[in-house]
Amino acid sequence: MQLRLVSWVFIAWNLMESVGSRQPASRVRRQGKMHHNMSRDCPVGCATCSEYNGCMTCNPRLFFHLERRDIKQIGVCVSSCPPGHVGQRSPERNECIKCKDDCEACFNKNFCMKCKNGFYLHHGKCLENCPDWLEPNNHTMECNNIVHCRVHEWSEWSPCTRRGKVCGFRRGNETRVREIIQLPSIRGKLCPHTSETRKCVVQRKKCPREPGRRKERRKKPKRGESKETSQENRGREARRQNRERENKSKTQPKKRRTQDKPQKLAPISTAH
Repeated sequence: MQLRLVSWVFIAWNLMESVGSRQPASRVRRQGKMHHNMSRDCPVGCATCSEYNGCMTCNPRLFFHLERRDIKQIGVCVSSCPPGHVGQRSPERNECIKCKDDCEACFNKNFCMKCKNGFYLHHGKCLENCPDWLEPNNHTMECNNIVHCRVHEWSEWSPCTRRGKVCGFRRGNETRVREIIQLPSIRGKLCPHTSETRKCVVQRKKCPREPGRRKERRKKPKRGESKETSQENRGREARRQNRERENKSKTQPKKRRTQDKPQKLAPISTAH
């Protein structure tokens, strides 16, 4: 009985050994190669990797990113995601998620923070044209609210002046002003005028004298001096008149002589 049991065990062991020897050698080699690459010789930062797909899992705090190389994508582990991607952490793994095609930098896949050229940012989305109630800002490439001009209230009227003075007149001008609080945007309403002038009438008052400047009084001539000056003036006038008369008398005889001279007649030729 014991001999039969031992023989059956021996036969079963031989059968198992023969089946194992018939298994394809390529499958054994491939399994051993995959196991070797999963445990050793992975790029820096990779926890597990494959020869054909690159990194499969990353070390903690690193992001898994699919990097395109020619026609295939290979997994890499990076500390920060490349442009156009955003890093998203989760208990399963940290990975780089690609932003939308019109977005250059995003907070997550559905909320853009900076659009590519030719697009305007509005509430996390990239638009080719801003809505009608907004205006485009070509400097920040965003859709902004339309801002209208705002001004302060009018100031009090200034004192009545004329040519910069406040005295020595009855009619002048007075002004009032207001300051601009907010300048308008491109599509906003323009600012109104910020100053007004109107005519004013005041009671005339004398201007005070300037300090250090006295008005010079004219000295009245004395009686004796006034007579002498009047006599001198009369004498000068008489002499002037005499000179004019003498000049006239000298010129008149010359004119008469020229008039009295007989005119010489031209000889008349009698030649035939």
